[in-house]
Amino acid sequence: MLAFIKEKTEVIRNNKIIKGIHLYSFGLLKRMYEWVLSWAYSKYSSCALFVLAFCESFFFPVPPDVLLMSLSISRPKKAWFYALISSVGSILGAFGGFLIGYLFYETIGAPIISGLGYEQEFIKVGAMYTENAFLAILTAAFTPIPFKVFTIAAGVWKVSLLSLFLASLIGRSGRFFLVGGLIYFFGPRIKTFIDRYFNLLTLVFFALVLLGFYIVRFLV
Repeated sequence: MLAFIKEKTEVIRNNKIIKGIHLYSFGLLKRMYEWVLSWAYSKYSSCALFVLAFCESFFFPVPPDVLLMSLSISRPKKAWFYALISSVGSILGAFGGFLIGYLFYETIGAPIISGLGYEQEFIKVGAMYTENAFLAILTAAFTPIPFKVFTIAAGVWKVSLLSLFLASLIGRSGRFFLVGGLIYFFGPRIKTFIDRYFNLLTLVFFALVLLGFYIVRFLV
């Protein structure tokens, strides 16, 4: 399987249409970020958050946390609701990524991975799945690691759908409800803190989740 992926990666990389073109080129990522934020002022903001969370799970480069924070800060009492929307959209999107990897890797999945510049990471994820697919997906779902690489790879390496669902449910919900909860309890003043220490917060919280799993496993 690894040899097959490496071969397909080289084909995409050498394609004249894609070669040299990157989704982060020419300030495209910054413009996407600003476009995502603009939805916070739309009457369709909740729908936009769901679609963003869904698409981010398999191709869109801007995480839904951006819009989630903006909406939650403007309406702190609805922070839990926005976290729920993000969670549901992202979990459903994980199955979209799986489907792309399982059925359409050559035509859709490979160009996405190449366009985002994650070819080498994609190969490493496949190796991680042979060790512990559930833990690998859970890690990516909760931390700043690109989730889309893991969902598409789950389809390519035929990871159990139950593992994909449970890991996405725990990881994605934990991440978004952490952000929503902080804003709900502390209000707009927490934004700077989240922006500055978000990666550290997710890693610490994820470590606590893992600790809980090991404690339960030990007791059982």
